[in-house]
Amino acid sequence: MEEKRANPAPLGLAGFAFTTWMLSMVNAGWYSADAMGIVLALAFAYGGLAQLVAGILEYPRGNTFGTVAFFSYGAFWISFALLQQFFGTKVPPTTVDWYLLIWGIFTLYMWFASFRTDRALWSVFLGLWLTFVVLAMGGFLGSSMVTRIGGYLGLITAVLAFYSSAAQVINELFGRVVLPVGPMSHS
Repeated sequence: MEEKRANPAPLGLAGFAFTTWMLSMVNAGWYSADAMGIVLALAFAYGGLAQLVAGILEYPRGNTFGTVAFFSYGAFWISFALLQQFFGTKVPPTTVDWYLLIWGIFTLYMWFASFRTDRALWSVFLGLWLTFVVLAMGGFLGSSMVTRIGGYLGLITAVLAFYSSAAQVINELFGRVVLPVGPMSHS
């Protein structure tokens, strides 16, 4: 009899959602940059480490998408925290904008791959792709308004990720669909 393995995706999604929410509150202008300490702590511990662990745990399950997504975004959060904590003043602002844009390009192809998952996860990747691109554009344009819009997109993305995480945990525990995730059409 094969041993049942826990699904690591809800952990990774929750780590992503929580950290994204906190940073997006700063980007949306709800809090000043003085609130970055909590974001950086989460970026290292929950957004970073928990997602790396989720990515590693997806590997033996044979889930390439989960492995790449969680490990990559875990590394994103760690690199973001390192950049903010140790290198922020030494990096030209446009390189940070390029950093966000390249993450947006990566997220775009992960969004295309997510068409083979469910609508909840597809929505997370769509929201994240838009968030990265709008934040990058806000930086390139020097527009705090565009950055704030990116912050609000990040808040929406975080809510979608929390929902996807909750749906996976709650549906598994109840043994039925309590929170629908909407299957994608695979025709």
